[in-house]
Amino acid sequence: MSAASTDARAAHRDGVQRLLASYRAIPADATVRLAKPTSNLFRVRAKNTAPGLDVSGLADVIAVDPDARTADVAGMCTYEDLVAATLPYGLAPLVVPQLKTITLGGAVTGLGIESTSFRSGLPHESVLEMDILTGTGDVVRASPDENADLFRAFPNSYGTLGYSVRLKIELEPVKPFVALRHLRFNSLAALVETMDRIIETGGYNGERVDYLDGVVFSADESYLCTGAQTGTPGPVSDYTGQQIYYRSIQHDGEDGAEKHDRLTIHDYLWRWDTDWFWCSRAFGAQHPRIRRLWPRRYRRSSFYWKLIGYDQRFDIADRIEKRNGRPPRERVVQDVEVPIERTVDFLDWFLDTVPIEPIWLCPLRLRDDRDWPLYPIRPHHTYVNVGFWSSVPVGPDEGHTNKLIERKVSELDGHKSLYSDAYYSPEEFEELYGGETYSTVKKNYDPDSRFLDLYAKAVRRQ
Repeated sequence: MSAASTDARAAHRDGVQRLLASYRAIPADATVRLAKPTSNLFRVRAKNTAPGLDVSGLADVIAVDPDARTADVAGMCTYEDLVAATLPYGLAPLVVPQLKTITLGGAVTGLGIESTSFRSGLPHESVLEMDILTGTGDVVRASPDENADLFRAFPNSYGTLGYSVRLKIELEPVKPFVALRHLRFNSLAALVETMDRIIETGGYNGERVDYLDGVVFSADESYLCTGAQTGTPGPVSDYTGQQIYYRSIQHDGEDGAEKHDRLTIHDYLWRWDTDWFWCSRAFGAQHPRIRRLWPRRYRRSSFYWKLIGYDQRFDIADRIEKRNGRPPRERVVQDVEVPIERTVDFLDWFLDTVPIEPIWLCPLRLRDDRDWPLYPIRPHHTYVNVGFWSSVPVGPDEGHTNKLIERKVSELDGHKSLYSDAYYSPEEFEELYGGETYSTVKKNYDPDSRFLDLYAKAVRRQ
Protein backbone atom coordinates (compact mmCIF):
# COMPACT_ATOMS: atom_id res chain seq x y z
CA MET A 1 0.00 0.00 0.00
CA SER A 2 1.37 3.41 -0.95
CA ALA A 3 1.90 6.19 1.56
CA ALA A 4 -0.68 8.24 -0.29
CA SER A 5 -3.34 5.56 0.10
CA THR A 6 -2.40 5.13 3.78
CA ASP A 7 -2.98 8.86 4.29
CA ALA A 8 -6.23 8.63 2.36
CA ARG A 9 -7.46 5.76 4.52
CA ALA A 10 -6.59 7.67 7.69
CA ALA A 11 -8.44 10.72 6.39
CA HIS A 12 -11.41 8.52 5.58
CA ARG A 13 -11.47 7.08 9.11
CA ASP A 14 -11.48 10.64 10.48
CA GLY A 15 -14.34 11.49 8.16
CA VAL A 16 -16.35 8.52 9.41
CA GLN A 17 -15.79 9.60 13.01
CA ARG A 18 -17.06 13.11 12.21
CA LEU A 19 -20.08 11.56 10.52
CA LEU A 20 -20.86 9.44 13.59
CA ALA A 21 -20.40 12.40 15.93
CA SER A 22 -22.83 14.44 13.84
CA TYR A 23 -25.34 11.57 13.92
CA ARG A 24 -25.19 11.47 17.71
CA ALA A 25 -25.75 15.24 17.85
CA ILE A 26 -29.09 15.02 16.02
CA PRO A 27 -32.03 14.96 18.45
CA ALA A 28 -33.70 11.57 18.74
CA ASP A 29 -37.03 12.98 17.55
CA ALA A 30 -35.54 14.68 14.48
CA THR A 31 -35.29 13.14 11.03
CA VAL A 32 -31.72 12.38 10.01
CA ARG A 33 -30.66 14.13 6.80
CA LEU A 34 -27.43 15.05 5.08
CA ALA A 35 -25.89 18.46 5.78
CA LYS A 36 -25.33 18.87 2.05
CA PRO A 37 -25.79 22.21 0.28
CA THR A 38 -26.18 20.75 -3.22
CA SER A 39 -28.14 17.91 -4.77
CA ASN A 40 -28.74 16.28 -8.14
CA LEU A 41 -32.37 15.65 -7.22
CA PHE A 42 -35.17 17.63 -8.82
CA ARG A 43 -37.56 17.11 -5.94
CA VAL A 44 -38.02 20.18 -3.78
CA ARG A 45 -36.54 19.20 -0.44
CA ALA A 46 -38.34 20.02 2.77
CA LYS A 47 -36.69 22.59 4.98
CA ASN A 48 -34.97 21.06 7.97
CA THR A 49 -33.93 23.04 11.02
CA ALA A 50 -32.20 20.15 12.80
CA PRO A 51 -28.46 19.70 12.28
CA GLY A 52 -27.55 17.29 9.48
CA LEU A 53 -24.98 14.58 8.96
CA ASP A 54 -21.47 15.90 8.46
CA VAL A 55 -20.23 14.22 5.28
CA SER A 56 -17.43 16.73 4.63
CA GLY A 57 -14.76 14.06 5.18
CA LEU A 58 -16.33 11.54 2.83
CA ALA A 59 -15.66 13.04 -0.59
CA ASP A 60 -12.39 11.43 -1.68
CA VAL A 61 -11.09 8.46 -3.60
CA ILE A 62 -9.51 6.29 -0.91
CA ALA A 63 -7.47 3.96 -3.14
CA VAL A 64 -7.24 2.62 -6.67
CA ASP A 65 -5.92 -0.90 -7.21
CA PRO A 66 -4.92 -1.07 -10.88
CA ASP A 67 -4.01 -4.77 -10.68
CA ALA A 68 -7.33 -5.87 -9.21
CA ARG A 69 -9.16 -3.17 -11.21
CA THR A 70 -11.02 -1.90 -8.19
CA ALA A 71 -11.41 1.38 -6.34
CA ASP A 72 -12.32 2.18 -2.73
CA VAL A 73 -14.33 5.37 -2.80
CA ALA A 74 -15.99 7.51 -0.14
CA GLY A 75 -19.74 7.80 -0.53
CA MET A 76 -19.81 11.53 -1.36
CA CYS A 77 -17.00 11.38 -3.92
CA THR A 78 -18.11 12.84 -7.25
CA TYR A 79 -17.65 10.96 -10.47
CA GLU A 80 -15.55 13.88 -11.69
CA ASP A 81 -13.01 13.21 -8.93
CA LEU A 82 -13.31 9.43 -9.30
CA VAL A 83 -12.63 9.50 -13.04
CA ALA A 84 -9.70 11.88 -12.50
CA ALA A 85 -8.17 9.27 -10.16
CA THR A 86 -8.76 6.22 -12.40
CA LEU A 87 -8.01 7.50 -15.92
CA PRO A 88 -4.24 7.82 -15.28
CA TYR A 89 -4.27 4.02 -14.82
CA GLY A 90 -6.23 3.54 -18.04
CA LEU A 91 -9.29 2.54 -15.99
CA ALA A 92 -12.82 3.85 -15.48
CA PRO A 93 -15.95 2.84 -13.57
CA LEU A 94 -18.12 0.45 -15.55
CA VAL A 95 -20.88 3.08 -15.71
CA VAL A 96 -20.11 6.81 -15.44
CA PRO A 97 -23.30 8.88 -15.09
CA GLN A 98 -23.30 11.86 -17.37
CA LEU A 99 -22.98 14.76 -14.91
CA LYS A 100 -19.74 15.51 -13.09
CA THR A 101 -21.16 16.26 -9.64
CA ILE A 102 -23.20 13.06 -9.30
CA THR A 103 -21.69 11.17 -6.39
CA LEU A 104 -20.93 7.47 -6.39
CA GLY A 105 -23.11 6.95 -3.33
CA GLY A 106 -25.89 8.95 -4.95
CA ALA A 107 -25.75 6.93 -8.18
CA VAL A 108 -26.00 3.69 -6.22
CA THR A 109 -28.78 4.65 -3.80
CA GLY A 110 -30.60 6.68 -6.46
CA LEU A 111 -29.68 4.76 -9.63
CA GLY A 112 -27.60 6.04 -12.52
CA ILE A 113 -27.22 5.18 -16.15
CA GLU A 114 -25.05 5.93 -19.18
CA SER A 115 -24.03 4.66 -22.59
CA THR A 116 -22.26 1.56 -21.20
CA SER A 117 -25.46 0.38 -19.51
CA PHE A 118 -26.44 -1.83 -22.45
CA ARG A 119 -23.45 -4.03 -21.53
CA SER A 120 -22.64 -3.09 -17.89
CA GLY A 121 -26.05 -2.48 -16.36
CA LEU A 122 -26.45 0.11 -13.61
CA PRO A 123 -23.81 1.52 -11.20
CA HIS A 124 -24.89 -0.59 -8.24
CA GLU A 125 -24.17 -3.79 -10.17
CA SER A 126 -20.43 -3.10 -10.13
CA VAL A 127 -20.37 -2.54 -6.35
CA LEU A 128 -18.49 -5.31 -4.53
CA GLU A 129 -19.17 -4.12 -0.99
CA MET A 130 -20.37 -1.05 0.90
CA ASP A 131 -20.05 0.42 4.38
CA ILE A 132 -23.42 1.95 5.24
CA LEU A 133 -24.49 4.20 8.11
CA THR A 134 -27.84 2.74 9.19
CA GLY A 135 -30.64 4.20 11.26
CA THR A 136 -29.25 2.60 14.41
CA GLY A 137 -26.17 4.81 14.17
CA ASP A 138 -23.95 1.86 13.24
CA VAL A 139 -21.75 1.52 10.17
CA VAL A 140 -22.31 -1.96 8.75
CA ARG A 141 -20.67 -3.84 5.89
CA ALA A 142 -23.04 -4.86 3.09
CA SER A 143 -22.13 -7.22 0.26
CA PRO A 144 -23.65 -10.20 -1.54
CA ASP A 145 -22.49 -12.35 1.42
CA GLU A 146 -22.85 -9.96 4.38
CA ASN A 147 -26.07 -8.14 5.27
CA ALA A 148 -27.18 -9.21 1.81
CA ASP A 149 -30.75 -8.01 2.35
CA LEU A 150 -29.49 -4.44 2.84
CA PHE A 151 -27.10 -4.78 -0.10
CA ARG A 152 -29.93 -5.80 -2.43
CA ALA A 153 -32.42 -3.22 -1.18
CA PHE A 154 -30.03 -0.27 -1.07
CA PRO A 155 -30.29 0.66 -4.79
CA ASN A 156 -33.21 3.06 -5.31
CA SER A 157 -33.66 3.61 -1.56
CA TYR A 158 -32.55 7.27 -1.74
CA GLY A 159 -31.03 7.44 1.72
CA THR A 160 -34.07 5.98 3.49
CA LEU A 161 -32.18 2.82 4.49
CA GLY A 162 -28.90 4.57 5.24
CA TYR A 163 -26.01 6.40 3.63
CA SER A 164 -23.00 4.80 2.01
CA VAL A 165 -19.76 5.71 3.74
CA ARG A 166 -17.46 3.68 1.50
CA LEU A 167 -17.97 1.67 -1.66
CA LYS A 168 -15.64 -0.80 -3.34
CA ILE A 169 -16.33 -0.97 -7.06
CA GLU A 170 -15.09 -2.74 -10.17
CA LEU A 171 -13.21 -0.80 -12.84
CA GLU A 172 -12.67 -1.59 -16.52
CA PRO A 173 -9.80 -0.80 -18.90
CA VAL A 174 -10.37 2.11 -21.25
CA LYS A 175 -8.40 3.47 -24.20
CA PRO A 176 -7.44 7.13 -24.70
CA PHE A 177 -9.98 7.95 -27.45
CA VAL A 178 -13.54 7.19 -28.51
CA ALA A 179 -14.48 7.00 -32.18
CA LEU A 180 -18.10 8.10 -32.60
CA ARG A 181 -20.64 7.22 -35.24
CA HIS A 182 -23.95 9.14 -35.34
CA LEU A 183 -26.60 7.20 -37.25
CA ARG A 184 -29.61 9.16 -38.48
CA PHE A 185 -33.09 7.64 -38.60
CA ASN A 186 -36.28 9.03 -40.09
CA SER A 187 -38.30 6.29 -38.41
CA LEU A 188 -38.37 5.52 -34.69
CA ALA A 189 -39.12 1.88 -35.44
CA ALA A 190 -35.96 1.62 -37.53
CA LEU A 191 -33.89 3.25 -34.79
CA VAL A 192 -35.16 0.86 -32.11
CA GLU A 193 -34.69 -2.14 -34.40
CA THR A 194 -31.06 -1.13 -35.02
CA MET A 195 -30.51 -0.47 -31.31
CA ASP A 196 -31.81 -3.93 -30.45
CA ARG A 197 -29.53 -5.56 -33.03
CA ILE A 198 -26.47 -3.71 -31.70
CA ILE A 199 -27.25 -4.84 -28.15
CA GLU A 200 -27.70 -8.46 -29.19
CA THR A 201 -24.51 -8.59 -31.27
CA GLY A 202 -22.28 -6.07 -29.48
CA GLY A 203 -21.41 -4.40 -32.77
CA TYR A 204 -22.58 -2.53 -35.85
CA ASN A 205 -21.61 -3.47 -39.40
CA GLY A 206 -18.92 -5.78 -38.05
CA GLU A 207 -17.34 -3.18 -35.74
CA ARG A 208 -17.38 -3.35 -31.93
CA VAL A 209 -19.65 -0.95 -30.03
CA ASP A 210 -18.52 0.05 -26.52
CA TYR A 211 -20.96 2.92 -25.98
CA LEU A 212 -24.55 3.34 -27.13
CA ASP A 213 -27.17 6.05 -26.62
CA GLY A 214 -29.47 8.15 -28.76
CA VAL A 215 -31.37 11.41 -29.22
CA VAL A 216 -34.87 11.98 -30.58
CA PHE A 217 -35.47 15.44 -32.03
CA SER A 218 -38.83 14.58 -33.61
CA ALA A 219 -40.77 11.59 -34.94
CA ASP A 220 -38.85 11.80 -38.22
CA GLU A 221 -35.42 12.84 -36.93
CA SER A 222 -33.61 10.68 -34.41
CA TYR A 223 -30.08 9.36 -33.92
CA LEU A 224 -28.18 6.44 -32.47
CA CYS A 225 -24.73 7.39 -31.19
CA THR A 226 -22.26 4.53 -31.06
CA GLY A 227 -18.76 4.76 -29.64
CA ALA A 228 -15.74 2.49 -29.91
CA GLN A 229 -12.63 2.85 -27.77
CA THR A 230 -9.41 3.29 -29.69
CA GLY A 231 -5.76 3.93 -28.95
CA THR A 232 -5.10 5.46 -32.34
CA PRO A 233 -4.09 9.12 -31.96
CA GLY A 234 -5.58 11.79 -34.19
CA PRO A 235 -7.67 14.97 -34.25
CA VAL A 236 -10.44 15.26 -31.64
CA SER A 237 -13.39 17.60 -31.25
CA ASP A 238 -13.91 19.97 -28.32
CA TYR A 239 -17.44 20.65 -27.10
CA THR A 240 -16.47 22.58 -23.97
CA GLY A 241 -16.11 25.81 -25.97
CA GLN A 242 -18.32 27.34 -28.64
CA GLN A 243 -19.44 24.07 -30.25
CA ILE A 244 -22.39 22.21 -28.74
CA TYR A 245 -22.28 18.42 -28.59
CA TYR A 246 -25.92 17.53 -29.14
CA ARG A 247 -26.09 19.81 -32.19
CA SER A 248 -23.02 18.05 -33.63
CA ILE A 249 -25.03 14.83 -33.83
CA GLN A 250 -27.49 16.18 -36.41
CA HIS A 251 -27.10 15.64 -40.16
CA ASP A 252 -29.22 14.86 -43.19
CA GLY A 253 -29.73 11.46 -44.77
CA GLU A 254 -31.79 8.30 -44.95
CA ASP A 255 -32.12 5.67 -42.22
CA GLY A 256 -28.62 4.64 -41.15
CA ALA A 257 -26.82 7.62 -42.69
CA GLU A 258 -23.56 8.15 -40.75
CA LYS A 259 -21.59 11.06 -39.37
CA HIS A 260 -18.25 10.43 -37.65
CA ASP A 261 -16.47 12.22 -34.78
CA ARG A 262 -13.73 11.58 -32.21
CA LEU A 263 -13.26 12.60 -28.59
CA THR A 264 -10.76 11.87 -25.86
CA ILE A 265 -12.10 9.35 -23.38
CA HIS A 266 -12.25 12.14 -20.76
CA ASP A 267 -14.29 14.43 -23.00
CA TYR A 268 -16.52 11.56 -24.08
CA LEU A 269 -17.43 10.71 -20.49
CA TRP A 270 -18.35 14.36 -19.84
CA ARG A 271 -19.78 15.18 -23.29
CA TRP A 272 -23.21 15.96 -21.82
CA ASP A 273 -22.06 17.98 -18.82
CA THR A 274 -21.02 21.21 -20.58
CA ASP A 275 -24.57 21.95 -21.68
CA TRP A 276 -26.42 19.75 -19.17
CA PHE A 277 -27.43 17.72 -22.22
CA TRP A 278 -29.37 20.53 -23.98
CA CYS A 279 -30.87 22.23 -20.93
CA SER A 280 -28.32 25.08 -20.90
CA ARG A 281 -30.42 26.69 -23.63
CA ALA A 282 -32.96 27.66 -20.95
CA PHE A 283 -30.33 30.04 -19.56
CA GLY A 284 -29.33 31.43 -22.95
CA ALA A 285 -25.96 29.68 -22.81
CA GLN A 286 -26.37 28.28 -26.32
CA HIS A 287 -26.97 31.67 -27.96
CA PRO A 288 -23.74 32.40 -29.86
CA ARG A 289 -23.29 35.92 -28.48
CA ILE A 290 -24.03 34.93 -24.90
CA ARG A 291 -21.91 31.78 -25.17
CA ARG A 292 -18.85 33.78 -26.20
CA LEU A 293 -19.20 35.84 -23.02
CA TRP A 294 -20.15 32.92 -20.74
CA PRO A 295 -16.98 31.88 -18.84
CA ARG A 296 -15.94 28.33 -19.71
CA ARG A 297 -15.67 27.39 -16.02
CA TYR A 298 -19.40 28.13 -15.66
CA ARG A 299 -20.40 25.96 -18.61
CA ARG A 300 -21.09 22.90 -16.48
CA SER A 301 -24.02 21.22 -14.79
CA SER A 302 -23.07 22.29 -11.27
CA PHE A 303 -23.45 25.98 -12.20
CA TYR A 304 -26.78 25.42 -13.95
CA TRP A 305 -27.93 23.71 -10.74
CA LYS A 306 -27.24 26.95 -8.88
CA LEU A 307 -29.37 28.86 -11.36
CA ILE A 308 -32.18 26.33 -10.89
CA GLY A 309 -31.87 26.83 -7.14
CA TYR A 310 -32.34 30.59 -7.50
CA ASP A 311 -35.38 30.00 -9.68
CA GLN A 312 -36.95 27.63 -7.12
CA ARG A 313 -36.21 30.05 -4.30
CA PHE A 314 -37.62 33.17 -5.95
CA ASP A 315 -40.15 31.70 -8.49
CA ILE A 316 -38.38 33.59 -11.27
CA ALA A 317 -39.75 31.57 -14.20
CA ASP A 318 -43.36 31.67 -13.01
CA ARG A 319 -43.12 35.42 -12.46
CA ILE A 320 -41.87 35.90 -16.01
CA GLU A 321 -44.71 33.77 -17.38
CA LYS A 322 -47.27 35.77 -15.37
CA ARG A 323 -45.81 39.08 -16.52
CA ASN A 324 -46.17 37.94 -20.13
CA GLY A 325 -49.78 36.88 -19.58
CA ARG A 326 -49.06 33.16 -19.70
CA PRO A 327 -49.99 30.48 -17.16
CA PRO A 328 -47.32 29.03 -14.85
CA ARG A 329 -45.54 25.91 -16.01
CA GLU A 330 -45.35 22.36 -14.70
CA ARG A 331 -41.89 20.89 -14.37
CA VAL A 332 -41.55 17.63 -16.32
CA VAL A 333 -38.08 16.33 -15.50
CA GLN A 334 -38.08 12.56 -15.63
CA ASP A 335 -36.24 9.40 -16.65
CA VAL A 336 -38.29 6.30 -17.30
CA GLU A 337 -37.36 2.74 -18.29
CA VAL A 338 -39.56 1.06 -20.91
CA PRO A 339 -39.10 -2.47 -22.31
CA ILE A 340 -37.45 -2.14 -25.71
CA GLU A 341 -40.41 -3.75 -27.48
CA ARG A 342 -42.68 -1.00 -26.07
CA THR A 343 -40.32 1.91 -26.67
CA VAL A 344 -41.79 3.02 -30.00
CA ASP A 345 -45.27 2.95 -28.43
CA PHE A 346 -44.08 5.21 -25.62
CA LEU A 347 -42.21 7.61 -27.92
CA ASP A 348 -45.16 7.92 -30.32
CA TRP A 349 -47.47 8.68 -27.39
CA PHE A 350 -45.02 11.12 -25.80
CA LEU A 351 -44.39 13.08 -29.00
CA ASP A 352 -48.15 13.38 -29.54
CA THR A 353 -48.90 14.34 -25.94
CA VAL A 354 -46.00 16.21 -24.33
CA PRO A 355 -44.42 19.27 -26.01
CA ILE A 356 -40.82 18.53 -25.00
CA GLU A 357 -37.80 17.88 -27.24
CA PRO A 358 -35.14 16.58 -27.60
CA ILE A 359 -35.48 13.23 -25.79
CA TRP A 360 -32.54 11.11 -24.62
CA LEU A 361 -32.47 7.34 -25.16
CA CYS A 362 -30.14 5.01 -23.27
CA PRO A 363 -30.56 1.23 -23.43
CA LEU A 364 -29.76 -0.99 -20.46
CA ARG A 365 -29.66 -4.64 -19.45
CA LEU A 366 -28.93 -5.97 -15.99
CA ARG A 367 -25.58 -7.74 -15.88
CA ASP A 368 -26.76 -10.97 -14.27
CA ASP A 369 -29.63 -12.71 -12.48
CA ARG A 370 -29.41 -10.77 -9.21
CA ASP A 371 -32.64 -9.37 -7.82
CA TRP A 372 -32.84 -5.64 -6.94
CA PRO A 373 -36.26 -5.43 -5.26
CA LEU A 374 -36.67 -1.64 -5.10
CA TYR A 375 -36.31 -1.36 -8.89
CA PRO A 376 -37.49 -4.74 -10.19
CA ILE A 377 -36.69 -4.83 -13.89
CA ARG A 378 -36.32 -8.20 -15.57
CA PRO A 379 -32.89 -9.80 -16.02
CA HIS A 380 -31.86 -10.77 -19.55
CA HIS A 381 -34.23 -8.21 -21.00
CA THR A 382 -33.45 -4.89 -22.66
CA TYR A 383 -35.03 -1.68 -21.44
CA VAL A 384 -34.63 1.81 -22.85
CA ASN A 385 -34.20 4.77 -20.54
CA VAL A 386 -36.14 7.71 -21.95
CA GLY A 387 -35.07 11.04 -20.47
CA PHE A 388 -36.93 14.34 -20.93
CA TRP A 389 -36.22 17.48 -18.97
CA SER A 390 -38.23 20.65 -19.42
CA SER A 391 -41.61 22.16 -18.49
CA VAL A 392 -45.08 22.42 -19.98
CA PRO A 393 -48.08 24.69 -19.29
CA VAL A 394 -49.90 23.63 -16.13
CA GLY A 395 -52.90 21.36 -16.55
CA PRO A 396 -56.23 21.11 -14.73
CA ASP A 397 -54.69 19.55 -11.62
CA GLU A 398 -51.29 19.50 -9.91
CA GLY A 399 -48.77 17.37 -11.77
CA HIS A 400 -51.21 16.69 -14.61
CA THR A 401 -48.63 15.83 -17.28
CA ASN A 402 -46.40 13.91 -14.86
CA LYS A 403 -49.40 11.80 -13.85
CA LEU A 404 -50.19 11.05 -17.50
CA ILE A 405 -46.60 9.88 -17.98
CA GLU A 406 -46.70 7.69 -14.86
CA ARG A 407 -49.86 5.98 -16.08
CA LYS A 408 -48.45 5.39 -19.55
CA VAL A 409 -45.18 3.97 -18.21
CA SER A 410 -47.07 1.55 -15.94
CA GLU A 411 -49.34 0.56 -18.84
CA LEU A 412 -46.23 -0.38 -20.84
CA ASP A 413 -44.67 -2.40 -17.96
CA GLY A 414 -41.99 0.21 -17.35
CA HIS A 415 -40.53 1.95 -14.31
CA LYS A 416 -39.79 5.52 -13.38
CA SER A 417 -36.77 6.86 -11.53
CA LEU A 418 -37.54 8.71 -8.29
CA TYR A 419 -35.08 11.62 -8.46
CA SER A 420 -37.86 14.03 -9.45
CA ASP A 421 -41.56 14.62 -8.82
CA ALA A 422 -43.75 11.54 -8.32
CA TYR A 423 -47.51 11.30 -7.82
CA TYR A 424 -48.24 7.62 -7.15
CA SER A 425 -50.80 6.49 -4.60
CA PRO A 426 -49.39 4.54 -1.65
CA GLU A 427 -50.75 1.32 -3.11
CA GLU A 428 -49.23 1.88 -6.56
CA PHE A 429 -45.93 2.90 -5.03
CA GLU A 430 -45.72 -0.18 -2.83
CA GLU A 431 -46.34 -2.44 -5.82
CA LEU A 432 -43.69 -0.71 -7.94
CA TYR A 433 -40.90 -0.02 -5.43
CA GLY A 434 -40.21 -2.90 -3.14
CA GLY A 435 -43.37 -3.39 -1.11
CA GLU A 436 -42.95 -5.82 1.78
CA THR A 437 -39.25 -6.35 1.05
CA TYR A 438 -38.57 -2.67 1.60
CA SER A 439 -40.65 -2.59 4.78
CA THR A 440 -38.79 -5.58 6.25
CA VAL A 441 -35.33 -4.17 5.49
CA LYS A 442 -36.41 -0.78 6.82
CA LYS A 443 -37.46 -2.33 10.14
CA ASN A 444 -34.23 -4.30 10.42
CA TYR A 445 -31.82 -1.42 9.78
CA ASP A 446 -33.85 1.64 10.81
CA PRO A 447 -36.15 0.33 13.56
CA ASP A 448 -36.80 3.78 15.05
CA SER A 449 -37.44 5.44 11.67
CA ARG A 450 -34.58 7.89 12.00
CA PHE A 451 -34.55 8.22 8.20
CA LEU A 452 -37.58 9.15 6.14
CA ASP A 453 -39.75 6.48 4.55
CA LEU A 454 -39.24 6.14 0.77
CA TYR A 455 -42.82 7.12 -0.09
CA ALA A 456 -42.66 10.13 2.22
CA LYS A 457 -39.42 11.26 0.61
CA ALA A 458 -40.18 10.51 -3.04
CA VAL A 459 -43.85 11.40 -3.28
CA ARG A 460 -44.80 13.53 -0.27
CA ARG A 461 -41.49 15.46 -0.52
CA GLN A 462 -41.03 15.52 3.23
